[in-house]
Amino acid sequence: MSLRLGDTAPDFEQDSTDGRIKFHDWIGNSWAILFSHPKDFTPVCTTELGEVARLKPEFDKRNTKVIGLSVDGLKEHQGWIGDIKETQGHALNFPLLADADRKVSELYDMIHPNTDATATVRSVFIIGPDKKVKLQITYPMSTGRNFDEIIRVLDSLQLTANFKVATPVNWRDGQDCIIPPSIPDAEADKLFPKGYKKIKPYLRVTPQPNK
Repeated sequence: MSLRLGDTAPDFEQDSTDGRIKFHDWIGNSWAILFSHPKDFTPVCTTELGEVARLKPEFDKRNTKVIGLSVDGLKEHQGWIGDIKETQGHALNFPLLADADRKVSELYDMIHPNTDATATVRSVFIIGPDKKVKLQITYPMSTGRNFDEIIRVLDSLQLTANFKVATPVNWRDGQDCIIPPSIPDAEADKLFPKGYKKIKPYLRVTPQPNK
């Protein structure tokens, strides 16, 4: 059965380029992003892994660990790592799971037979410190992921986990937020000391609470 938002992310133990990973233990009290790749030595994946290595300081600032997955073994991974550094200018600085037995891929429903009988699609899972799935995105194998968008969503997830707000279309960190309709005005007056603008009874906008 496919995972749904709010489900507990399946735990697993699997080899990686950083040694054996016990997933829930590895996450600890951090957020985590698990993202899969169809196989090693593929062009789109090479660009993606280089980009995530470049962005790792941004994930670190957000208390977020990143971990990749490909359905090849450690030997292939080691050869691919050299190509990533050579072509993308950034060395791999996070673990890449060696899921040759497809154990993790099957737990997370990453193999879609109507796309490829053995390779994973480009799946992204954001997992909270509570080990719950907070976001899922699935891309076709021909389309590289937009990691700026993944960071944007991560910012929204972390903000809304700590404050009673929602984020509007195209929101970026630092911009105004929305007060959910479930919060009456009297409660909003207390929760949002910076005030808010009431555009419609159901549409109230307030400055980002933690800025």
